[in-house]
Amino acid sequence: QVQLVESGGGLVQPGGSLRLSCAASGFTSPYYAIGWFRQAPGKEREGVSCITINNGRTDYADSVKGRFTISRDNAKNTMFLQMNSLKPEDTAVYYCAADKFIAFGVCRLWPNEYDYWGQGTQVTVSS
Repeated sequence: QVQLVESGGGLVQPGGSLRLSCAASGFTSPYYAIGWFRQAPGKEREGVSCITINNGRTDYADSVKGRFTISRDNAKNTMFLQMNSLKPEDTAVYYCAADKFIAFGVCRLWPNEYDYWGQGTQVTVSS
């Protein structure tokens, strides 16, 4: 059974950094994608970044380009979201999700395309 386990959330000052981790298990094919999403109180869930496991293709939301980096360690079945230059508006619950049925080696930042979700981890950026 597919399972996602997240870690790395916490409290950080503006301008600081955090690295989120997502350990995936239960996949029998490399043709899937991992996405990071976030949801702030009273707002809709939005895509942050995603990566395809088979070929490493990535996508980023405009709001995080140049600050966040997604990566993968295929040997350990673990994905990372390195978040630098954090801003108060980055404060949200961050979710790791898996899309099991990608086509043409691409990923999308549309939450309804993802099949499995982690429990979420709180990221708070505040002085």
